[in-house]
Order: sequence, then structure tokens, then C-alpha cells
Amino acid sequence: MIYFNKVSKFYDQSLILDDINLTINNNEFVALIGHSGAGKTTLTKLIVGEEKPTSGSVFFESKEVNKLPAGQITKLRKRIGVVFQDYRLLPHKTAYENIAFAMEAAGKTDDEITADASYVLDLVNLSDRLWHFPDQLSGGEKQRLAIARAIINQPELLIADEPTGNLDPVATNEVIQILKKIHDLGTTVILATHNRAVVDSLRPRVVTLEKGKITRDDKHGHYAI
Repeated sequence: MIYFNKVSKFYDQSLILDDINLTINNNEFVALIGHSGAGKTTLTKLIVGEEKPTSGSVFFESKEVNKLPAGQITKLRKRIGVVFQDYRLLPHKTAYENIAFAMEAAGKTDDEITADASYVLDLVNLSDRLWHFPDQLSGGEKQRLAIARAIINQPELLIADEPTGNLDPVATNEVIQILKKIHDLGTTVILATHNRAVVDSLRPRVVTLEKGKITRDDKHGHYAI
């Protein structure tokens, strides 16, 4: 599904990613681990075309992401859901309206929005929070809403970039259980994290980044840096 071929990335004169070779297959659950500055976020930005490699190539299926024109990048991003540590919810819209807005932007009809928005909010255990605004939700609820928004248009890939970084252990576990459920439903998941407990509880494939290099790639790994 995703293939990095000898990818390096510089910012100014700083080397962020160094000769990355990596393949992620359909329906894998992959944890990217590493200290802050290891290159995790840059790697995920290359997948969605937010950044271009300084050298090498990034492929999504057979398409070389870094050579796609703007229109094709937009189509690619519709196939990818992204969840961030800081939620990025629309503050003046309710939970339901945040989902509906994402569906409207994707061209969905009113009937599709009515049918699917409630379903996805139920999937992330927010069916009793439909008409709550983000500032009325806990941190864990906000992150589950962000996940619901990311998956509402049925992406093939979900990228979660430090989704539990601001959460307590209980909320963290709730978010991770949701990610596992989404993966079980057939979505490829890439989780960038430095949370040891999360990785050790999941035992997914673990790719370790250190100073921009892949130093380990374990099929059913644990947090080891």
C-alpha cells in the first residue's frame, strides 16, 4: 500500500529522515515510535503529500506521491484520514455538525449525512454527545470525535499522530480501543507515538526511528528505544 524508496528529507541544513526504506501493507497496524524529533511526523506528512522528500520516492499504491499534481493530491487525501494530538475540531460546531461538515466537504448528500454521522458517533461511543460543542467535551471525547471525523468518509488509511499525547490513562485506553476497532473493520492504521504503555499493550508491528533512521522493524513488537 505504502512504499518509501531511499527517502531522505532535509529542513534547512538539518537531516530529518535518512535513507528510509519502508513498506506498509493493506490492513496493517503499524506503530511508529521514537523520541521527539526522530522524524515520525515528517514521515507521515510525506505520505499525504504535505511534504516532499529531498531525495527518494514515496508511493501510495502505484502512485508516486511526491510527483502528483495538486488535483491528484486532493484525491489522494480523500483516501486518508488523519488524527492530530490537538484535535483540530471546529469550536463553534457541535459534535454532529463537525462530522456533517466533513461529509459536506466530501460531497455527501443530506440523506448520507443523516444516516452515517450518527452511526460513526456511535462507533466512537459519542452517541450521547451529538449536540455538545467541543468545549463541552473532555479531552478523550474530543479525540474520539476527531477520530470519527477522520473516518467518516471511509478512508483506506488512518494516520494518528500522537493521538494520546494530551490524555490521561483512561482516556488513552478508550482512544486505543477505538483505533483497534477501526483496524478490525479493515482500515490500515499508522500510529505515531512515544507512549510506551500503548505500544506494549497493542503489540502491533513496531517501526523505530532514531535520528531519522529506521533502527528496528518488529512484526509484533514492543517499545524499545
